[in-house]
Amino acid sequence: MPPITYEGIRDWEESDPARHSFAWDEDEEEHLRSLVREWVPPVLSGMAGWWQGERWCESQVDAIIRERYGTWAWGWNWYHYDSGPIGNWTGGPSSVTTPDETADRAVAALLEWREWLERTAQRFAELAPLPDASSEDRSWHLERACIRLVTHTMDSGADNAWRGQTSIVLGWFLQSTGMDRAEAARAVERAIGGRFKSWVHPERSLIESVGEDLAVGLTGYAPYRDHREWEALEKLYDRY
Repeated sequence: MPPITYEGIRDWEESDPARHSFAWDEDEEEHLRSLVREWVPPVLSGMAGWWQGERWCESQVDAIIRERYGTWAWGWNWYHYDSGPIGNWTGGPSSVTTPDETADRAVAALLEWREWLERTAQRFAELAPLPDASSEDRSWHLERACIRLVTHTMDSGADNAWRGQTSIVLGWFLQSTGMDRAEAARAVERAIGGRFKSWVHPERSLIESVGEDLAVGLTGYAPYRDHREWEALEKLYDRY
């Protein structure tokens, strides 16, 4: 299987669970476990061998998973330290051990990734402005969505370059509302503008500033705040 490209990662259609079915039961789980176990080396390389065997095993498992389940499964091993949402897999050197343990981790990571995608898609649907929303209303929704999606990615456990995951998720969200991928990427880049830093937890005021800049950049209107008519919707969003 060819590696996932930068463009593929940022294309929501490639990951949207609504576009990619996923049939899973006990038989399928055991079959995947058996496929993974076959590729675990009988003797591991370890630190002395620069974990070559473990990395090779991970690449084979990655090919199996993406070939069997499709393009959406690319993130099954996008683990926390690499800015991803996955906690059940931490890279070949530490996750490839015995055949059974490695299979357990790979299965858990795949299911964790699918669940995260489905949860993310649900958030997109909850936060999206209505198709016929006015520019003013759309601005308000976009600002709220940006703030909550930044929090959503930070809560996923990503370390290191968590800002990369944030950029991807915001781009996905804009695509889910009908925006072209390239246009969405440019809008997100303009709004963030290098203000998010690795290993640095952003202040609420910074997140709100990015949200406002995204909204203004896309609609030309500053988002209104503290309107009583939106109080119930604010409370609904703040539950997540």
